[in-house]
Amino acid sequence: MATRGSRSEKVKRIFQQFDANRDGGLNREEMSALVVAVNPRVKFSDEQINAILDEVFRTYSEFIDAENGLTYDGLLQTYDDGAGDVDRDFDALDLELDDNKGVSGVSEASSSTVMDERAIESQKKQRTAAWAVSPNHGVVFDDTWKIVDDLEILVKRLKAKQAKDGKFKADNYDAYSDAGWSRELGPSAEISEKRVFWEESGHDYAVFVKDLGVIRRRADGARSREEAFDGHMAIGRVLYEHQLFKEALVSFQRACELQPVDVRSHFRAGNCLYVLGRYKEAKEEFLLALESAEAGGTQWVYLLPQIYVNLGIALEGEGMVLSACEYYREAAILCPTHFRALKLLGSALFGVGEYRAAVKALEEAIFMKPDYADAHCDLASALHAMGEDERAIEVFQKALDLKPGHVDALYNLGGLYMDLGRFQRASEMYTRVLAVWPNHWRAQLNKAVSFLGAGETEEAKKALKEALKMTNRVELHDAVSHLKQLQKRKVKANGTNGEGAFINVETSKFKTADEKTTFRQDLANALHMRSFQRITRLSRCDVELLKKEMRENDVPVSYSGNGVPQKSIRKPNLEEVLCRLLIFLKPETFQSAVKAINERILSVLDEMGSGRVDLGLFFAILAPICSGSLDKRKRIAFDALLWRHQNEGGSHIKRVDAVGYIRLLRAIYIPSHGASEGLEVHGETDASMVSFNEFLVMLDDPDWGFAIILTLVKLETGDRNRHGRHVCSVCYYPVIGSRFKEMKSHFSLCNHCYSEGKVPPTCKQDEYKFKEYGSEADAMKDKCMCFTLPSHNDNS
Repeated sequence: MATRGSRSEKVKRIFQQFDANRDGGLNREEMSALVVAVNPRVKFSDEQINAILDEVFRTYSEFIDAENGLTYDGLLQTYDDGAGDVDRDFDALDLELDDNKGVSGVSEASSSTVMDERAIESQKKQRTAAWAVSPNHGVVFDDTWKIVDDLEILVKRLKAKQAKDGKFKADNYDAYSDAGWSRELGPSAEISEKRVFWEESGHDYAVFVKDLGVIRRRADGARSREEAFDGHMAIGRVLYEHQLFKEALVSFQRACELQPVDVRSHFRAGNCLYVLGRYKEAKEEFLLALESAEAGGTQWVYLLPQIYVNLGIALEGEGMVLSACEYYREAAILCPTHFRALKLLGSALFGVGEYRAAVKALEEAIFMKPDYADAHCDLASALHAMGEDERAIEVFQKALDLKPGHVDALYNLGGLYMDLGRFQRASEMYTRVLAVWPNHWRAQLNKAVSFLGAGETEEAKKALKEALKMTNRVELHDAVSHLKQLQKRKVKANGTNGEGAFINVETSKFKTADEKTTFRQDLANALHMRSFQRITRLSRCDVELLKKEMRENDVPVSYSGNGVPQKSIRKPNLEEVLCRLLIFLKPETFQSAVKAINERILSVLDEMGSGRVDLGLFFAILAPICSGSLDKRKRIAFDALLWRHQNEGGSHIKRVDAVGYIRLLRAIYIPSHGASEGLEVHGETDASMVSFNEFLVMLDDPDWGFAIILTLVKLETGDRNRHGRHVCSVCYYPVIGSRFKEMKSHFSLCNHCYSEGKVPPTCKQDEYKFKEYGSEADAMKDKCMCFTLPSHNDNS
């Protein structure tokens, strides 16, 4: 089969054959002669010839020399685009390559041959993707070049046909954050700014796939397994470069079959799977690539950082951000100058709520690459999360100086301005987002809110109508409802702003009418726990699953942190346990859950920063907020404490462990209470053992136990109850959950306003006495009893 060199040499011979005046170009007469000569069986009319020449000179105008005509490069391009078949035309003209020269011409021929080879090599590098001429990862066999050339022609034909039919689409992705995707083996390559969408259902694509199958069979028919591997890898690379990812995956998977232990085929198959959204399969391919690289000795050592990076990205696609952090760290350790790995590490740490560590990693990435706009954007977001707002604004602005249309930077800066109450600036940021991404409904909605905050009601209404056109999501309807409430509470006639239409009352002035009414502070704490349940979705996790994990997982004992033997596991392994418990969550929702758990629970359990967590204690902490009966939650919490190494095999736990557990519950779920002094008095130094029943007494103690769980269960069972037409007298929202009725002034409060001590400004009293109604039926029953008692007294 012809090599790349012989192909370009044939085109050169054809060009020389018809360049009669030797001016380096083919004019219309010379091109006409070429067209007729290579089609000896076709009788062209003058009109047909002129039409062909007009098309050629118009299509390849960039290769036309104004005085001399179509250049050699232009003729070569016509063949590359499928306008002709080089081999067929060469044979039709009965030409031969000048491989042998006479003795008298040896010196000249030698010089000419060297120059031709250099020219061919130069053309090859200019006209071929960089990967193909790579000394380590490009095309190895000459026959593979023919496959590459023919495949390029097929792709260009498909592109031309789909572009003509208006089916070929390329969107500009320059505005979006680059996830740091390492597409190549070797130095990181910038992600393509254009995302191509091919129309796969039409006739043209079906023809392309059929022709592609012929090329694949040619690769399979190679003389050796190594050459077949080379062919399929080259086919995959061409298809990947043109973003034909499904077809590229087929080739890479075939290459994996031919050489199962080759790193490159697994790596590139993983890349395709990731782009196609098949993250779990991508992860498996990257793990195979990692295994092969580690088994290959020093041959693939320099590729390990890239494998680690893409493996981390695939894990993030599954929502496994803690696990991804581990691989980004490995990449950064192996290649300290890998700024992309550091940026990804910083972004992932930000994603799990470890803001200080995120800032450090992102600052290092920026130090190595000062023009890294995405790193500036994420650094600014982390600084905002830490409360360093002025510095965050400066860093956001730097990101926008580097990339003015950076959607994430514009959107997040708008959010920062909203948090600071600078609504006019916020609306400007959201306007710029919409200029780049016109259908960004969240930006449109936030623009409406910022206009409302700035007092521009009419502009807010217009922006809100535009947002409603873009989406019909539940979140939008909730936001619309909230905006309506804000408008109802707009500036009053006396100048009092609606947002301040309440007064805050100190806790001591809130009294309960009976023992069934929840204390204000207890409700506030329970509401925070309920919010955490919702964020983590642990209220949908059956507490029995914790028991199953303890039964089925044999965790080895290790020494970590305080040096005490524990059944502890690393945070990435704990993330895998959470993934099994919350298997019903989508990746992005799971990531939010892990972030909340890491911030609220793991930060306390791993106070020393060892990266390991006592698994039994972790299960015991989760048990109270999982779904299931209250008795079952308490039982499994006790079982989890028994499962720990120091208590394993018995039916009792140490009192000091029970006390420590309750202290942790309070520190994690009721931080406003802190650790009770009574904990130390009641048994921190007590070495006695307690049974399950004694444990329940300790847990239910209202003063230093965890009795708040009773209020949490009440919220779980009643937080969807509606109370007819009753609305909260402070926030004016319909009352959902419990209704707290003030017995003297008869106004009603919702859960949140009661817990925050808010009352209407028109109801100033020295003391407020509330009665709690879990449902409207309870209120009706209470009302009926009030009517019945006087009637009974009258009869007496």
